[in-house]
Amino acid sequence: MADVTLCECFARDGLQHEPEFLATERKIALIDRFAALGFSRIEATSYSNPSVVPQFADASELLAQLPRRQGAFYKATCANVRAVERALADQAAGHGANEISLLVSASESHSQKNLKRSREDQWANIAAMAGAAQGRFRLIGTISVAFGCPFEGRVAQEQVLADVERFARLGVTHVTLGDTTGVATPASVRRLCTAMTQAAPEVTPIAHFHDTRATGLANYVAALDAGVSWFDCAFGGVGGHPAKVTYGGGHTGNVSTEDWVNLLEAMGVHTGIDLQGLLSVAAECEGALGRELHSRVIRSGLSPLL
Repeated sequence: MADVTLCECFARDGLQHEPEFLATERKIALIDRFAALGFSRIEATSYSNPSVVPQFADASELLAQLPRRQGAFYKATCANVRAVERALADQAAGHGANEISLLVSASESHSQKNLKRSREDQWANIAAMAGAAQGRFRLIGTISVAFGCPFEGRVAQEQVLADVERFARLGVTHVTLGDTTGVATPASVRRLCTAMTQAAPEVTPIAHFHDTRATGLANYVAALDAGVSWFDCAFGGVGGHPAKVTYGGGHTGNVSTEDWVNLLEAMGVHTGIDLQGLLSVAAECEGALGRELHSRVIRSGLSPLL
């Protein structure tokens, strides 16, 4: 059994940043490789409006063709009730996702700019989506800018904890803390993760931090020390925001999967990931995007002490 639960986000959060459409067949092959490596959670696609995020215009087609591995959760991001209805239709057809995510911003300004609606309107939207899901999916709540907002600055810890508890009241028992623009520090991570565990012990915390300022790994270790065991990551450190939205000078990428797996295993934390195949899949991800990605380990190799 793995000591941590890792979600590979390359195919959704990673690709949302890419201006060029990646062929459906290529996405499917990569997602299946992620599952073969041992990832028990994989972001597969998004039911986004294709006119807004064209990368996921193939959501239903991809899910229909995607091989499934026993025990794996394949997540689809949903923005509204219509997206949940699409997820339900695909599930009824026998090829849907088994996990969907529901997103709220911790600040009013980020909600208005990123979601085009107020926080209260978004909470009404989330409640409607949770109800529409009919208990058919594992629901993942996500709180963006949980550690700080690019427009408002500091975000009160009490605000984030209130959002966690609000998700819990809707039956959402897995909640992601998003360091959307990479402003968290190990100290702030320990404080918030510890407070979340104390305030809502029934909720599983998930860390989704960005490496904008090269603090991603340090913050993940701090979360691990605070008792978090669920983490999001993406091969090559790709992703972080849609192509038309730019924070941090354009680089807000996720924590690199291969770097994080290497560090965890070197610390004696078992990931359940096939280390023999890890770097070959990382190379496939570079090949798919046609450029060198933000990864240290793919250049240096895994620690020789493993």
